[in-house]
Amino acid sequence: MMRALLKLLGLFFAVACLPSGCATGYLLDNTVQSFSGLAALPAQLAYRFERLPSQQAPAQMQLEAFADGALHKAGLRRDDASPIYSVQVSARLERVLSPYASPWNGWGWGGAWGMGMRHRGYGPGWGWGLGGSYWGMETPWYHREVAVIIRELSSSRVVFETYASNDGPWLDDAEVFPAMFEAALQGLPQAPAGPRRVDIPVGR
Repeated sequence: MMRALLKLLGLFFAVACLPSGCATGYLLDNTVQSFSGLAALPAQLAYRFERLPSQQAPAQMQLEAFADGALHKAGLRRDDASPIYSVQVSARLERVLSPYASPWNGWGWGGAWGMGMRHRGYGPGWGWGLGGSYWGMETPWYHREVAVIIRELSSSRVVFETYASNDGPWLDDAEVFPAMFEAALQGLPQAPAGPRRVDIPVGR
């Protein structure tokens, strides 16, 4: 019973937070881990984006646009003409099994009213049966990851490396990925050691 209730609550929350966004917003919880080679932020934080040969698709430009605002909030300034650092960003999106998934996957016993054969003839009646239900459809659930690597161009040395991950039902990449990049860059240049949780308001 409790599992079914949690499942319905998860479905309601997912519908409420679809691409149109939640009316009052929500906190996007991220698991973040960072590694830094910087003791402090230098005076010049100009950067340009760096792309691997596998990152030449137009989708990479969109991903960089998602990260650009978070980099600006962290104190970096984009300057393709005179950069001091290069920034490489990447992301991964994978549909996974919802934590509200039921082993019955939508099948169960239930009562229904209808017409059919019954004892002593044909007519309306109440009965029980096994069948599927739209309530059994699983909430779409996604695992997302983003990564940011900042490299000093003069020495090719990586000075900051950070990762953020999130699991949830939200489908609007234009809101979720920028928030994840913001979470990943919190604490630059000296973020706490080890994995940590960083919540970012979204949809407000």
